[in-house]
Amino acid sequence: MSCVVGLSDRVDPRMSRGDMAKPLLGHRSTEGDPSTTPAAGRTIGVLGSGDFARSLAIRLVCSGFKVVVGSRNPKRKAGLFPSAAEVTFQAEAVKKTDVIFVAVFREHYSTLCDLADVLAGKILVDVSNNTEVNHHKESNAEYLASLFPACTVVKGFNVVSAWTLQSGARDGNKQVLICSNNQEAKRTVAEIAQVMGFTPVDMGCMSSACEIENIPLRLLPAWKIPILLALGLFLCFFTYNLIRQVIHPYIREQKNKLYKIPIEVVNTTLPCVAYVMLSLVYLPGVLAACSQLYYGTKYRRFPDWLDQWLQHRKQIGLLSFFCAALHAVYSLCLPMRRSHRYQLIETAVKQAMEKKMNIWVEEEVWRMEIYISVGIIALGLLSLLAITSLPSIANSLNWREFSFIQSTLGYIALVISTLHTLTYGWSRAFDENQYKFYLPPTYTLTLLVPCTVILAKIIFILPCIQQRLLRIRRGWEKGRYVKFVLPSATGEYSSGETSSNV
Repeated sequence: MSCVVGLSDRVDPRMSRGDMAKPLLGHRSTEGDPSTTPAAGRTIGVLGSGDFARSLAIRLVCSGFKVVVGSRNPKRKAGLFPSAAEVTFQAEAVKKTDVIFVAVFREHYSTLCDLADVLAGKILVDVSNNTEVNHHKESNAEYLASLFPACTVVKGFNVVSAWTLQSGARDGNKQVLICSNNQEAKRTVAEIAQVMGFTPVDMGCMSSACEIENIPLRLLPAWKIPILLALGLFLCFFTYNLIRQVIHPYIREQKNKLYKIPIEVVNTTLPCVAYVMLSLVYLPGVLAACSQLYYGTKYRRFPDWLDQWLQHRKQIGLLSFFCAALHAVYSLCLPMRRSHRYQLIETAVKQAMEKKMNIWVEEEVWRMEIYISVGIIALGLLSLLAITSLPSIANSLNWREFSFIQSTLGYIALVISTLHTLTYGWSRAFDENQYKFYLPPTYTLTLLVPCTVILAKIIFILPCIQQRLLRIRRGWEKGRYVKFVLPSATGEYSSGETSSNV
């Protein structure tokens, strides 16, 4: 889930074009081009007989390649591979192909040294990974290249799982990161990857291999900051609710309310976290727009913290949806608690003893009906935002559709969530009994950031502000002089200069 402000796609001016990862192959047709040899149909070698080697052989065979698998025990391993693949000894497999996938662990590279003479001049594709980040001083690909200096080593396919290879690129990440010091070898491997249904991405020379090998070892790198933010908010709101709902009655009334902690206190905390996290998805867009309006340009670089915030909006939004979904489940389970049943029975007995026949309160009935209805709508919109943020769904939408859902519907979801919060509070904010230890109700604190975002959005849609912001995002800059041409009184054209902020 992300807020569309038209700014997050800016390119860092400090990064040159050569530093960016780029596709190795375009979408041009190779038909009729004698300089381009089609990759499909050529013979590919695979050294190794593990799970990844087997999945790789299956994918290569399905893509139309002839596959020769080199194994130390070909008779025992032949049954594990597709019948179309030839399983033979390593030396025989190496002789039959010029492109060989090395699907063995780093510690077993030395066992291939006996094949050094046969491997000379071949392209070796290193697909290995480590068990720890930066476990060795040099990457596995660089180590392999040092063992076989007469070979051309290409790092690739290590970020693709065995499951993706077997099921096809449609069920996994399509990108195959490739790096090598030999451009022609990279192009050859890229052609093979493209025929297999993947998108080859040029990551540069062999020095990038270490970074490529670290990618599969990182556990949710883009989620670290959002998760810490969500945990921090949860602890803050949980502590605040604990003081109001458990500690206050224990100190003031000597009532033991510890039973509220597992369900009720948690259920009061989750919507607070979800609501604030949703507003934090759209707050950086507001700050970015304010920066553009203040400096009068879109080319001024944002501070690093704002850039990081903009990049983490999707994760923050998904965590908001997760907390909201948990809140819905917890709310449905509230009547199932034993404590709730006891309270119902106790209330019924008191009413019977007081001979109250009608306990209907019209205001409370309407409040709860509106509160629940608006909450369901808010959760439905959050679900839509979460689903469309998934790559497989987002790729099926054009930019206008994606912008409408993530920006327009996102703000509508924030407004409806605000109504959900206000109907929950109703008139409680003006009840002095709700201020435990002089602390205001929790929902009043959660309204601060969302209401600020909504108010800023209302200001930005005012014609005078909206037009100025639109001009800035189309390249207009405050204080920049532009040339103009005007007709003179004689009918001739004269040129001049004026400031673009006039």
